[in-house]
Amino acid sequence: MPTRPPRTHAQRSALVAGAAALATVVVLALPQPAGAAETSPIGFGAGTTGGGSASAVTVSTLAAFKTAVTGNAAKVVKVNGLISLSGQVDIGSNTTVLGVGSSSGFTGGGLRLKRVTNVVIRNLNISKPVAPADGVTVERSTKVWIDHNSFSADRQHDKDYYDGLLDINHGSDNVTVSWNTFKDHFKGSLVGHSDNNASEDTGHLKVTYHHNHFSNVYSRIPSLRFGTGHFYDNYVVGAETAVHSRMGAQMLVENNVFRSTKVAVTTNRSSDIDGYANLRGNDLGGAATEVSRVGTFTNPPYSYTAEPASSVAASVTSGAGAGKL
Repeated sequence: MPTRPPRTHAQRSALVAGAAALATVVVLALPQPAGAAETSPIGFGAGTTGGGSASAVTVSTLAAFKTAVTGNAAKVVKVNGLISLSGQVDIGSNTTVLGVGSSSGFTGGGLRLKRVTNVVIRNLNISKPVAPADGVTVERSTKVWIDHNSFSADRQHDKDYYDGLLDINHGSDNVTVSWNTFKDHFKGSLVGHSDNNASEDTGHLKVTYHHNHFSNVYSRIPSLRFGTGHFYDNYVVGAETAVHSRMGAQMLVENNVFRSTKVAVTTNRSSDIDGYANLRGNDLGGAATEVSRVGTFTNPPYSYTAEPASSVAASVTSGAGAGKL
């Protein structure tokens, strides 16, 4: 076998430099760890900044919280501890509401975003919103990011004792719902409150749901009228009916996992006009589908990467909910 002459110092230096450059490329190409919190919303809510870099104010009482979230100036309000309330607190525009730690938030009622824009709600526990209050209501509002919250109630009361965990209505638009847990409830998330609201809702109600965990939620995961919904990389366990597209709504249902669920997707229940749905890459886990009309919404108008259904349960279980930021 012929022998090669020893490499010169210059050659060795070049090889080392090349190897280092290659190593750098490899590191930079690694994907974001599953469950890692985004610093800004992906989906229809992209561009929502809330209070941005405004100096944070920390509150621990209901009175202080109401004062802190009033008005439309940029503000970041940190909630320290669990605050009991009745009804809902109105949140002003250009606001970030952020829970401290893993157990801060609200119980008994919730938050309302009415005629506002640019609001971020993160890292809160929101539980048992007694009707007519929702855990969070988004009404006639735009640019909203609901991220890494834990919503819950119970199934021991009548289905109408609590209201929705997260409802989006009256022509609201450009909303992302990501990395939340929804647990022990009858009516999870309603988008579009009425079959009779076409004039206000048509062309609006554009919502992205990704990497959320729905556990023991009976229905409305979500229920969408008139709007456009992208439901991807979510983990649904124990639902009667999960995704519900109605009144001409367009839904793209992509790379989700369903377990112990009777109907994963339906387009033909409870309304006079069916909805539309496109399904791809889902793990139905034996759940039925009732897709009466296949939709035209197949390419969302934003950049995103849907992880395969095979890794969704692990990612969502480890990364969703309050205390995971």
